[in-house]
Amino acid sequence: MRIEHIAMYVDNLEAMKSFFEKYFNARSNELYHNPEKGFKSYFLSFEDGARLEIMNKAGMTDQRESINNMGYIHIAFRVGSRERVDELTERLKSDGYEVISGPRVTGDGYYESCILGPENNQIEITI
Repeated sequence: MRIEHIAMYVDNLEAMKSFFEKYFNARSNELYHNPEKGFKSYFLSFEDGARLEIMNKAGMTDQRESINNMGYIHIAFRVGSRERVDELTERLKSDGYEVISGPRVTGDGYYESCILGPENNQIEITI
């Protein structure tokens, strides 16, 4: 068994699509739009076959009070080496994204960093 895809609601669909394309080499399908329900989405595909659906729907509310909420908390991207973790983290930092941890070796032995994406979504970058 494998997870087919993960989905997340976002406020700015186009900005989030561009972010994942620019920094994580995502490939997007065409915009799906259901005007009856006020729903729009993109499926983003990554090199290893993983997929992320980003969605927007009319009337959404943002109930996040902090980055430490119950439920899904971050997306992790494996980039292959410490050097790539360092490079991508520095690139994101230089482009104005907040690095909230790392790069570092965690207590359980991972080498990673964690940044906040355009809508304060936590994104982990690891080997």
